[in-house]
Amino acid sequence: MTLPPVRAVIFDFDGLIIDSETPLFDIWSAIYEEHGHVLTLDQWQHALGTQGGFDPYADLSTRLARTIDRDTLAALVREQHWSRCGEEPLLPGVRDRLEEASRLGLGAAVASSSPSAWVDPWIDRHDLRRWVAAVCTRDHVGRVKPAPDLFLLAAERLGVPPASCLVFEDSPNGLLAAHAAGMRAVAVPNRLTGGLESPVPCLRLESLAERSLEELVALRW
Repeated sequence: MTLPPVRAVIFDFDGLIIDSETPLFDIWSAIYEEHGHVLTLDQWQHALGTQGGFDPYADLSTRLARTIDRDTLAALVREQHWSRCGEEPLLPGVRDRLEEASRLGLGAAVASSSPSAWVDPWIDRHDLRRWVAAVCTRDHVGRVKPAPDLFLLAAERLGVPPASCLVFEDSPNGLLAAHAAGMRAVAVPNRLTGGLESPVPCLRLESLAERSLEELVALRW
């Protein structure tokens, strides 16, 4: 069955707008190494695009057979993550696609499993607010990805049916959420997620710079 025309685009945040995922994995990999252990991507992938999929604090405590100081470690990770992401540019094509969405009269939203306190400052720092009509985060829903709630809320705030939305995602959890919401999805993996399999049928791009929105919305989905 042919879906209705695309009327809105929804962007994930972490790993799609800026690559905040690779720095966080690198930070945790270094922490594991300091304690004589190895953190693998097979484990970490369950933390991508969601919350509660993998708990490195609990995992490291189990490996060390002792309780680690979660508060102290969390403060260290948070400080390093903010610092490293401050050096991360917008990923290729992000600004172009948002500008194009505005030019084409398409609504645009960001839907992220991260909290607003993380997402909003980066949206403002990179001056994206002018093109984004809605920012939906885990603060606004009962369930995060792979549940569809974030994408359904974004569609509601944009005033369009879910089937009229096109989602850009980098993680398997995000693609599952888009599929569950009844939306078309484009996988745009980053340095960390590039080797992960897509759990649902979708178009895959190397970057958002690869194809224009005009081309994508014209496809027979």
